[in-house]
Amino acid sequence: MHALQYEVTLPADYDMTVIRDRVDRLGHLLDGWEGLGVKAYLIRERGRYGSPVNQYAPFYLWNSFDGMNRFLWGGGFQGLANDFGRPPVRQWTGLAYERGSTSPASAAFAVRHRQPVPEGVELGPSMEAAVAEAVRLAGEDGAVLAAAAVDAHRWELVHFSLWDHESPKAEGDLFQVRHLSAPGLDRLPRGRQW
Repeated sequence: MHALQYEVTLPADYDMTVIRDRVDRLGHLLDGWEGLGVKAYLIRERGRYGSPVNQYAPFYLWNSFDGMNRFLWGGGFQGLANDFGRPPVRQWTGLAYERGSTSPASAAFAVRHRQPVPEGVELGPSMEAAVAEAVRLAGEDGAVLAAAAVDAHRWELVHFSLWDHESPKAEGDLFQVRHLSAPGLDRLPRGRQW
């Protein structure tokens, strides 16, 4: 598993209807993308659910590098870059993935929590703790899924979870899920990734 996210932060007075309409019009294009586990089309709106910004920030869990690379270099990402400029793309190597008991069709909110891996800590136990957190999150009421991944260049952990309600038992940035493309959700490898 491989995680990927980019963020398009928009002006405070930006009409987020433009983003909602864009997702409604184009979101289905990845519903059958080979190699994609799940893409959550995420938005934050300034003043709603505690968000300080307007933002479009899709989050991906990939089953294959081929699928991810085909998206980045083969045309999928180019449409966004044409319309909004080319944002930095963050990538993390998968540590763990767990399914919750809630149906993916009910995913309404997402939480993304990034945190540094402190200098001097033992890496094995730190990664095991990240795996345990993914298991805990997936076991909470209303959880659709939970994943943990690491960027070993920046030494940053990311926890990502999808929920059917706006008050999940997870810390981090809260996003609204506008659409969910999940062609390979059942093929994402569950559990610890090493």
